[in-house]
Amino acid sequence: MKTNFIMAAALTIVMLTGCTNGPDNGKQETESVTAAVSFDEVLKSRRSVRSYDATKTITEAEVRELLVATQEAPSWANQQPTKYYVAMTPEKVEAVSNLIGERNKQNVAGAPVLIVSTYEKGKSGFFNGQAANEVGDGWGAYDNGLSNCYFILAARAKGYDTLIIGGRDSDELRKLFGIPESEAIMAVLALGYRADEPRQPTHRPIDEVVQFS
Repeated sequence: MKTNFIMAAALTIVMLTGCTNGPDNGKQETESVTAAVSFDEVLKSRRSVRSYDATKTITEAEVRELLVATQEAPSWANQQPTKYYVAMTPEKVEAVSNLIGERNKQNVAGAPVLIVSTYEKGKSGFFNGQAANEVGDGWGAYDNGLSNCYFILAARAKGYDTLIIGGRDSDELRKLFGIPESEAIMAVLALGYRADEPRQPTHRPIDEVVQFS
């Protein structure tokens, strides 16, 4: 499976770079394939980063590319309930950082981008305005989590780092971005570059969380 993924990724990159004309075309192809990382490497290197390099910036185009990737995430009946509010100017980033608690503010210091993630209520998990089962709007939160997962993995594949923050003042964030009451505010996502290597967390034994029958 891992070998097939790497071969497919390499082939895609070669096809894309093959459209470039010029004497350095072969060199560009080699560099692109070398830079490609496997999905396993993305999973293993992604960490919740709490120390960011303030000297490095991220452009709107780069953030937009990551958010386009989130549109590939599955959602209930393709409702696509997740929405993102992106703070990139120093003033807006500071305003958001002041609404996530002092500890989290310290954790994201130096991150050039903070993103508020929401989902539209009454879409995922509903048919004709009625909840399909007891989970109800929990399916909106579920789909939001899937979208956020695509975001943080796409970010890591591009060399960025992230932190998902649950502690936040939703009322003030709603005012700051003009977020309507029809949307539930979930997480704040920090995006930047790690300043140092985060520690490897321990994980529960697989048999404690999986049951086969």
